[in-house]
Amino acid sequence: MEQEAAPRRNRARNSCAWCGREIVESEIGRRRKYCKQSCRQRAYEQRSLVAGSSIPADAVVLSAGEADDLIERLFRLRCAAEDIATAVDENAAKSELASLGAELVALAKEAERWR
Repeated sequence: MEQEAAPRRNRARNSCAWCGREIVESEIGRRRKYCKQSCRQRAYEQRSLVAGSSIPADAVVLSAGEADDLIERLFRLRCAAEDIATAVDENAAKSELASLGAELVALAKEAERWR
């Protein structure tokens, strides 16, 4: 008796190598590295700029504004985690913890998008 093949599922989700957005892979072809053409272009431009310099090809260069934005997102993420810890210490209701957890996940996703 032959067994039926298991239904194919979409490949695992991964993040864009440039902006960090989630990429949903299709079932065929090779895995995508970038979520869209503009991200691929920005990555190429950065590789071209550091070629022949002492800056490593995998270096991340941020402007002062981009660095400040990243620091702000990480601060909000830490505050949300502290809110959850406080709510647990105070025996908060399950619904409140769920709400705080959802906010934490949203902030973490935002922090992942660092470019």
